[in-house]
Amino acid sequence: MRDHDFSARERHTRGKRRFDDDDEPYFLKRGQARVSVPADPADEPDPETGAVWSSWDDALHGPQPHPAWLVTDLAAKDTELGVLKTGKEADVHLVRRAVPGTDRSCLLAAKRYRDPRHRLFHRDAGYLEGRRVRRSREMRAMTGRTAFGRQMIAGQWAAAEFAALARLWEIDQRYATIAVPYPVQLRGTELMLEFLGDPDTGRAAPRLAELRPAAAELRGLWEQLVEALTVLARAGYAHGDLSPYNLLVHAGRLVLIDLPQVVDVVANPQGRDFLARDVRVVATWFVARGLPAGLADPAVLTEALAREAGLR
Repeated sequence: MRDHDFSARERHTRGKRRFDDDDEPYFLKRGQARVSVPADPADEPDPETGAVWSSWDDALHGPQPHPAWLVTDLAAKDTELGVLKTGKEADVHLVRRAVPGTDRSCLLAAKRYRDPRHRLFHRDAGYLEGRRVRRSREMRAMTGRTAFGRQMIAGQWAAAEFAALARLWEIDQRYATIAVPYPVQLRGTELMLEFLGDPDTGRAAPRLAELRPAAAELRGLWEQLVEALTVLARAGYAHGDLSPYNLLVHAGRLVLIDLPQVVDVVANPQGRDFLARDVRVVATWFVARGLPAGLADPAVLTEALAREAGLR
């Protein structure tokens, strides 16, 4: 796939900021105070199943056309089935969205970011470079890590991941070159994603770090990863925290997950460093598992990706 294969909107534009306050969903921006309304008893969880009404109606939706498997009915209810993963910045829960009295249902992964006071993002200042809001008061609050500023940062993590997943999913639908979970919806700092795994058991797809692939499969996974990183670079991104622990293997495809720290490699002064770190970590893992070092030279791949991103 060549750079001119991307549409004008998909190609990386030098110097264009992809993360600013115009990109944030309306419910992540400050505005007029909402009028408090009495709680509706119908909104309470079902006492027997714990199911609640689907939050689809008041969330920001993923790209269209929506996948056929996704339940979008307003009559649907969401039922918590357990925790899939705990992490330093968010916990991921398994949720079944179903329409009562029918066989229409789907499994979703609900990623819920921690309260800003308790989240453990490290070196967040470095990741946030290149993400700017135009209102100076909000920028000062974020820089000073005030309570309001921490809330703004929390919203940026969720909004950045949602926006990156949406864009990459659309690219994959057109070119089949990078696999990410479909971003179902964003509501506050909760991100609903396509569940990747066994729908019958609720077992999530394995992380790359859990596998010991044979030589041929290992090489195929590396080739998929190089192609995915190339797509990211052409879109102007580095993952920012790439490792074998945030790569899934599902139905034979390598799937990128956990992109809240996605980095704009041009707008961020440390963009090349994040790019190099991502490559170094994953190349080290593949070589340790038996991939010939000549196929996974971090310096060579980093330079190739930097060129794709338009870095000089």
